[in-house]
Amino acid sequence: MDCRFCHTSAEKSSFAGIPATSTCMKCHNIIWKESPALEPVRESWRTGKPLNWWRVHDLPDHVYFNHSVHLAKGISCLQCHGQVNEMPLVSKKNTLHMQWCLECHRHPEKNLSPKEEVFNMHWKKPENITEMQKELSKKYNVKTVQNCTACHR
Repeated sequence: MDCRFCHTSAEKSSFAGIPATSTCMKCHNIIWKESPALEPVRESWRTGKPLNWWRVHDLPDHVYFNHSVHLAKGISCLQCHGQVNEMPLVSKKNTLHMQWCLECHRHPEKNLSPKEEVFNMHWKKPENITEMQKELSKKYNVKTVQNCTACHR
């Protein structure tokens, strides 16, 4: 499933978006429809009361992160969020702590994917990935952004 099915604004906004209950129910009225873990979703659907979401990645208020910029530069969802499609319950794959982010910002070319693959949970890096990533870095005009104000606003 494409990440944009639930996170509709990821390409256009700094915020990936939180799905409405109706979006959840497009799948969960068929898949795991009796699961006790999904009772809050079913209750929201019945009552019309919005879900109280638990944020897996809740960055501090002083940290600014823009999903659309990262996606436009070829950073895939997998890089930060991991293999979400294989998680029974979404959990943190990476800390997203400052040092972890800085490692990527220092060497962004190591983490690039073709833009057409950033939402593909099954994309495998080809054997010539290093050469490909150098080419993508030039093509997408990727810079090593390390100034504090890029993330701290």
